[in-house]
Amino acid sequence: MDILVSTDWLEGELGKPDLRLVDASLFLPGVPRDPRAEFEAAHIPGAAFLDLPTLADPDDPRPGMLPTDDFMTERCRRLGIDADSRIVVYDNSPTHSAARGWWMMRLYGVGKSAAILDGGLPKWLAEGRPTESGMPTPPPGNAVAKRAADQVRTKEDLLANVESQAEQVLDARGAPRFTGEEKEPRPGMASGHIPGSRNIPSSAFYHADNSMKRGEELRRLFLDAGTDFDRPIITSCGSGVTAAILLAGLELLGKTDVTLYDGSWSEWGLDPATPKATGPAA
Repeated sequence: MDILVSTDWLEGELGKPDLRLVDASLFLPGVPRDPRAEFEAAHIPGAAFLDLPTLADPDDPRPGMLPTDDFMTERCRRLGIDADSRIVVYDNSPTHSAARGWWMMRLYGVGKSAAILDGGLPKWLAEGRPTESGMPTPPPGNAVAKRAADQVRTKEDLLANVESQAEQVLDARGAPRFTGEEKEPRPGMASGHIPGSRNIPSSAFYHADNSMKRGEELRRLFLDAGTDFDRPIITSCGSGVTAAILLAGLELLGKTDVTLYDGSWSEWGLDPATPKATGPAA
C-alpha cells in the first residue's frame, strides 16, 4: 500500500475486515472547532476517532509529546487495530494532521501498513461519498506498539546540530512565524526559528482539493528552499504535527533518511537558553 491512498480506492475497500480507518483531526490552539463533535456528526463509514490531541505523554509538560509504548498500545487496541491491520488515517483539519497520525502508526510499528487518505474528509465530502454519524466502539484489537529507535530527534540533538550543521533542518510553519513577524499562538513563546533551518510551509504541499502534490511539483518545493537530497534531514514545526507532512513528502520522493523533532518550536521557543534566529533563512 502506498503512503497515500485515493478516495476512489478507499470507497472500494470499505468493509474489508483488515481495514482500519482512523480520524486524526486536530486543530491549533484558539481554533473554535471540536474534532470529536465533528467526528460524531459525520465520518467515513467504519472509522474510529483517534483523538490525536490526547495521544501524547500526559506526564510531559511539553505539548503533544509522544506517548509511551503502553499508552500507544492501549489506544490502538481501543481503535480496533490488529497486528495485521491495514490502517488508513484521514483528517478534516486545515493543518492536515493525518500525517502526524500516519507517522505515529509507522513509528510504533502498529498494523501491517499505514497510509494517509489523500484529500482527507474534505475531498471525500466534495465527491459526495458516504458518511455516518455517532461514536462507534469497535471490538478491541491486538496491536502492540513499540517505538522505533533513532527516528525522533530531541532538543539536545538539535542544539548539537546548530553547531555541526551535519543535518538539514526544515521547518513546516508558515513563513511569518518562521521569520518572527507573527507571534506564536502559545503564550510566553519566543518568535523566530532554529538557526540554520529552512522554511517550507506545510500549506504549500496541497492542491485546492486538499490532495497532496506529487512528483516534480513536490520536489520543487524542497529544491526552492535549498534542500540537498544527498544529506539527511530533520523536520520541525510548531509542535511536531505538520513536520510529519514534510517527512511524508520526502518519502514520496524516495528520501528516507529523515527524522522528526518532536518538541519542535513548542519546546525550542519556550526555552530561553536555546539560540533563535529571525528573518528569512540564511
